[in-house]
Amino acid sequence: MKIGLISDTHGVFSPEFRGFLDPVDEIWHAGDWGGDLDFPGTISAFKPVVGVCGNCDSRALLQDYPLYQSFERGGLKVLMTHIGGYPGHYSPEARALLLDIHPDLFVCGHSHILKVQWDDKYKMMTMNPGAAGLQGWHVVRTALRFDIEGGAIKNLEVFNLPRK
Repeated sequence: MKIGLISDTHGVFSPEFRGFLDPVDEIWHAGDWGGDLDFPGTISAFKPVVGVCGNCDSRALLQDYPLYQSFERGGLKVLMTHIGGYPGHYSPEARALLLDIHPDLFVCGHSHILKVQWDDKYKMMTMNPGAAGLQGWHVVRTALRFDIEGGAIKNLEVFNLPRK
């Protein structure tokens, strides 16, 4: 299964990101969708989506995109939330979820900083795809794409698009 991972679109889903995500089977969105309440439908009309609500999102999105999601894909147990942190610096809410769920992969957004890092303490991979949108201080817009095969992450690719 091929996964596309984005976050912090803030109402923007550019043609360049569509091109990068075209070969994926499913898009995971780690929150801060932005735009109006119909904006998530723009992405889900393109590909099936699993996502969470971010701190800048309308609470009306919680019906379809909760504050966190725990699910399994291809033998990989995934936990996704918007504000999560990274190894050694998790938010208290994320740390509680990690201790309860014990995922193989922890996905978050919020920082607008792309980071993929192994957490030796929790024995899991952590991924933050950075920001795909234009709002914020980041100078490069980013996304991730990878395969899940037999419970393992393979063929990880990074997409960089200079912010104009």
